[in-house]
Amino acid sequence: MLSRHQDPIAAIATAPGRGAVGIVRVSSPQDLSALVTAVCGRALKPREATYLPFRSAQGEAIDHGLALLFPAPHSYTGEHVLELQAHGGPVVLQLLLARCLEADPSLRVRLAEPGEFTRRAFLNGKLDLAQAEAVADLIDASTEAAARSAGRALAGALSGEVGQLRDALIQLRMLVEATLDFPEEEIDFLQQADALGKLRRLLERLDALLDRSQQGAILREGIKVVLAGQPNVGKSSLLNALAGAELAIVTPIPGTTRDKLSQTIQIEGVPLHISDTAGLRDTDDEVERIGVARSWDAIRDADVVLFLHDLTRVGQPDYEREDAEIRGRLSSVDPARILQVYNKADASVFGEGGTATETEAGAGAGAGAGVLRLSAKTGAGLDTLRQRLLQQVGWHAVPEGLFIARERHVQALRRTREHVDLALQQAAQEPAALDLMAEELRLAHDALGEITGAFTADDLLGEIFSRFCIGK
Repeated sequence: MLSRHQDPIAAIATAPGRGAVGIVRVSSPQDLSALVTAVCGRALKPREATYLPFRSAQGEAIDHGLALLFPAPHSYTGEHVLELQAHGGPVVLQLLLARCLEADPSLRVRLAEPGEFTRRAFLNGKLDLAQAEAVADLIDASTEAAARSAGRALAGALSGEVGQLRDALIQLRMLVEATLDFPEEEIDFLQQADALGKLRRLLERLDALLDRSQQGAILREGIKVVLAGQPNVGKSSLLNALAGAELAIVTPIPGTTRDKLSQTIQIEGVPLHISDTAGLRDTDDEVERIGVARSWDAIRDADVVLFLHDLTRVGQPDYEREDAEIRGRLSSVDPARILQVYNKADASVFGEGGTATETEAGAGAGAGAGVLRLSAKTGAGLDTLRQRLLQQVGWHAVPEGLFIARERHVQALRRTREHVDLALQQAAQEPAALDLMAEELRLAHDALGEITGAFTADDLLGEIFSRFCIGK
């Protein structure tokens, strides 16, 4: 019996809904000639689009469109692939899909699972794992810079650099193994081949790739920013100002915002997922209390928390007391993730936009030198805020030339670096602990291989491809 990964599969490959064109895709390790004849009424020339009617089991035309046949291995999946391009109505595509599923009973074509076409491309060596992930990242890209970077990863930019590091690791492993296998030789293979120098240069290259991958991960994941603070400090106004649209209702009535309101914008191509939250205060209103609880949940999950203060109320006892209570609860949040922002500079005595000093912001507010002062109403200070948001998460690269990366790539590179560093420590001992050095290099090789899928568990593959859309 064929394994499930060898089953012929079919799916609608275009997004749900109505459109001018819709595509049904079939992929099979077995020959598709009988299915092609049943659906198209004739044989097809490889890789040549043919306009014809798609036939039902009764011989009636379901629709007219283009049919393309890609014989293995020259296809996306590496298998025999048939693509039928019809009109993009949901009913038409469902009829066409149902016809493909039953056209050749001997094939037993089944519905494809999410990401199964791309998973087969990976299993059949058409893509490595980093490239396969880049397919999904290209589809999901929320900014132009992210799309371009995903395209570079799909073209093999990340895989190529990982491959060069892998080759350097293999060379080092060969040197160490040769020394272990022939200890009686007078020639010191490691010293002659400058093994220590190679290890140090490998660490430098790993550091450079790790830095670029971290930037790529920021580009892919974006930055989760939460606007927090007391009611009426200008959180909704700031969200509107950053988004350039009236997304949130702004009134002088405390508690206007009762639930989290989110919007994605971009700064220098980096997606920012900004959430406006309910004002943090004690309240008897049940709905508002739920909103405040959700605000604290969002704060715990944020990459950056903008703790907003109202410059027009700095020094007022009630306001300072409430701010102090919020600061106390924020003490459980990493201080590096909190950015102090003083709003309503246009209405305060301190003037508009820039960096507030402790004196300007009010000593009682607990603000240190370097916090931001701005006006969501006039826009003064917003450019400075945008740059600080990028700096807060360590963004420093120019998007051009970057490749998209995932957190698992970053973690794999960190483990690789740790093992190479340990190998360097073992090599630097006198005498060198060659057996331990060899083991650290093997572990580094395995960790690096996880990025492209050379050493990847099946459960991880299932997790990765399950996040793809059906038909891809």
